[in-house]
Amino acid sequence: MDLGDGTVRLDNTPWFVRGVANDDIIRVEIDDEGIRWAGETVRASENCTIRLIVLKDGGSAAARRSVLDIFHKLGTTGEGIERFRMAALDVPPGADLPRIRKLLEHGATEGWWHWEEGCVTAAWRSTATN
Repeated sequence: MDLGDGTVRLDNTPWFVRGVANDDIIRVEIDDEGIRWAGETVRASENCTIRLIVLKDGGSAAARRSVLDIFHKLGTTGEGIERFRMAALDVPPGADLPRIRKLLEHGATEGWWHWEEGCVTAAWRSTATN
């Protein structure tokens, strides 16, 4: 969403960009063709972005939906993308961060998914046990 002052608020999951999360405010520059190019983060939202490659059931639509549903119960939102068998979680600061991390680690151990941190906060990092 264009905020009209040379910044935008991300209003979707940043699938393939590291270091930004949904609701972050980003400075942009517009080139001669009207294309916006992202710059520095002006205000971080304190949301985290966690990406999963869903392995269970070959990453089927049902498996991706199941992943999103179970994490939704812990306070996240998110979406799936079929082409890469992925699910991305938007994790707000009020979500149950310790339980989310525990479930992510458990699912990875069980072979249900691989996961990575796209953008995390100090609160998220404090849930790490190692």
